[in-house]
Amino acid sequence: MLISSAYAQAAGGGGDLFTGLLPLIIIFVVFYVLLIRPQQRKVKRHREMVEAVRRGDVVVTGGGIVGKVTKVGETDDITVEIAEGIRVQVVKGTLSDVRSKTEPVRGGAPAAAQGPQAGGGLLGSLFGFGRKRGE
Repeated sequence: MLISSAYAQAAGGGGDLFTGLLPLIIIFVVFYVLLIRPQQRKVKRHREMVEAVRRGDVVVTGGGIVGKVTKVGETDDITVEIAEGIRVQVVKGTLSDVRSKTEPVRGGAPAAAQGPQAGGGLLGSLFGFGRKRGE
């Protein structure tokens, strides 16, 4: 009698495979959404930041040293000036942050040197900055 009831329990409980795997699938989806995907985005942003480093940018290395980029090498290294006259060579991948970006030079003068009269931007066009009277 004891053996027949054990066979009856095994036959009734093992019928639906999907119901048994559903908790595992839900756990994997939650891990992907909360852990894996944000980490992939972070790695992508870091890679784009490192590739966009130019001369003149103020960067922070992985060790916490803040310096100004003086030379970007053709390979994966850059030269950073950490104090006046003191330059160190750093691997791009060890950069943890770019604090201030320099603007690319357009037409011979940087955008900051041109002043508000040059373009004016959205606010300049709305409030008339950069226009002479009578225009």
